Amino acid sequence: MNLSARIRQTAQDLGFDLAGIAPAAPPACRDFLRESAARGYAADMSWLGRSAARRGQPDAVLPGARSVVALGCSYFTTWPEDALALDPLRGRIAAFAWGPDYHAVLKPRLEELGRFIEREKPGATWRAYADTGPILERHFAGRAGLGFVGRNTQLIHPRMGSMILLGVLLLDQELEYDAPTPGSCAGEEPHPCGRCARCLQACPAGALPEPFRLDARRCLSYLTIEHRGAIPPELRPRLGNWIFGCDECQAACPWVRRFSRPASRPFLRFEPDRWAPRLAELLDLDERAFRERYGGTPLERTGRARLIRNAIVALGNSGRAEARPALERWMSGPDEGLREHALWAARRLDRLDGSASAQENSARPVE
Repeated sequence: MNLSARIRQTAQDLGFDLAGIAPAAPPACRDFLRESAARGYAADMSWLGRSAARRGQPDAVLPGARSVVALGCSYFTTWPEDALALDPLRGRIAAFAWGPDYHAVLKPRLEELGRFIEREKPGATWRAYADTGPILERHFAGRAGLGFVGRNTQLIHPRMGSMILLGVLLLDQELEYDAPTPGSCAGEEPHPCGRCARCLQACPAGALPEPFRLDARRCLSYLTIEHRGAIPPELRPRLGNWIFGCDECQAACPWVRRFSRPASRPFLRFEPDRWAPRLAELLDLDERAFRERYGGTPLERTGRARLIRNAIVALGNSGRAEARPALERWMSGPDEGLREHALWAARRLDRLDGSASAQENSARPVE
């Protein structure tokens, strides 16, 4: 086998489900990120706008970059039963977070692949990224044949769906390249999604204002994971019981529903009480208990305070009177931000409970 084929085989041996190679030329759709940032879609992630030009220019990240090795690993495990996912007193956590932080899993595999290339090609220079560097992983993955960019901005593999974690190796060597997947650039026509727009319709807060555009200001994943301040009151009802991330646009996608399959080397596992936790229990976690339960997972990076903030909102959305006792100590607690969210949640509980009572009374027969 030539070096390109050996790289793909070694990637598979290391546990990657997908591997492809693309030239390190700027992608045709690199302007999408700059335009989205100009519209304010990056919310307060200002670094996205500042690094937009660099992200589309691999040789600005690794001088002399000639190739991008794109790798993918499935994080699909299962679809939780409705009894858990739709229980208003339990929180929902996005599937990518059901276990160890993927950065800690993928980065060593990427580095091992880089060391393999060094042994095969002495003097080769490489740089590895797993969602941590200024590189447009999805676009280069598409150019490397790993899939197309769907209307929800996710990379979709035709035989694996979009529940895929991506990593890349920038390399200063020229290799044999894979054919790009049709639709690998956002907006490219004809597109594999055809006329389907289920993902746009499924987004709870309207964060997909048009195909291939994501407005982070309204995205539940951004609001529950990245956003550090108060969640805008008008968006809180949209969270439902999501407390860390959101899978709605993916769950609505026919490609995802039909083709998702577990990784060849799984590292995630759905545990009901951990990944569909009882909201009241989360509000009782002190810092030590939080780290014991979620240390080493993506939730640790977001931190206990934001997880409690999200759980408070979810309890307010539950409409269940039994949620009130869990909120009460936060309604008078020392943290001003959490106190405000708890007071909002209590008022929402009252409104929802009142609406339910009114509906119940209106349904009763007149005696």
